[in-house]
Amino acid sequence: MAHFYLNELVSTAAVGDRVSVDGPEARHAVTVSRLAVGETVSIGNGRGLVVSGPVVTAEHTELAIEVAQVVDAPRIEPAIFLAQALAKGDRDELAVQAATELGIDGVIPWTAGRSISRWEGAKIAKGHDRWTAIVREATKQSIRPWLPDVLDLVSTNQLTRLAGEVRMLVLEPTAEVALSALEPDGRDIVLVVGPEGGIAPNELASLTAAGATLVRLGDTVLRTSTAGPAAIAVLNAKLGRW
Repeated sequence: MAHFYLNELVSTAAVGDRVSVDGPEARHAVTVSRLAVGETVSIGNGRGLVVSGPVVTAEHTELAIEVAQVVDAPRIEPAIFLAQALAKGDRDELAVQAATELGIDGVIPWTAGRSISRWEGAKIAKGHDRWTAIVREATKQSIRPWLPDVLDLVSTNQLTRLAGEVRMLVLEPTAEVALSALEPDGRDIVLVVGPEGGIAPNELASLTAAGATLVRLGDTVLRTSTAGPAAIAVLNAKLGRW
C-alpha cells in the first residue's frame, strides 16, 4: 500500500527538493509504518500539490523525501458537499470518513430536529475538531490531493438559507425522484442526510420551499452512516468522476 502524508505548510516544490513531515506524522511513519530510507513516499499539502520520491531521512522527529515527481491536481468541479445530520454513536463519523474516501469536497455538520446527538457549548469545538481529524486521516488513507473542508455547525434555518445558493439534494426514502435520474447542471451540490429518525416533515417542507430537491436512492432505507456515501457514489458516476 502506498504511503501518503500531509504537510499543509508546503506551498511549492520541484524535482530534487527535500520535503518532509515532522511531529506525529513522522513518528507514525517510522514507528508504526516502519518506513526506511529508500522507500517511496508521497507528501501532499491538501491543496492539490502532491510530491513523491524516495525517503532520505527516517527519524522519529522527521521523515524526509527527495522529490522525484510533482503533481498539482486542480479542484474537481462541480463540488459536492455532504450536510450530515449529527447522529448518535459514531454513525455520523462513519459517514464523514467514508464520504471523504469517496471524494467529498466538504462536510457540513447539521443539528437536525431529530438529531439525538447535540453539539452545544464546548462540544461544538470538540465535535468540529473530531470531524476535522477524521477527514484528515481519511484523506491520507485514500491518497487525495485535496483535503475536504469541515464547515461550521449549522441549524436547519441556516441550511435552508443555503438551499437558495447551491443545488441542494435531500435524501428522502419517499421522494418521487430517483437520484440516479438527475442530470448535472454545473452547480455545486449539497447532499443532505438526516439523522436516525429521518428528516422531520417541517424541515422537508422548509428545504423544498427554499429550492431543495427531494431524492431517493432506491426502495430500501439506509442508515445515516451509509446513505450519504451511497449517494456520493451515484453522484461520482453521474458527474463523470468515476
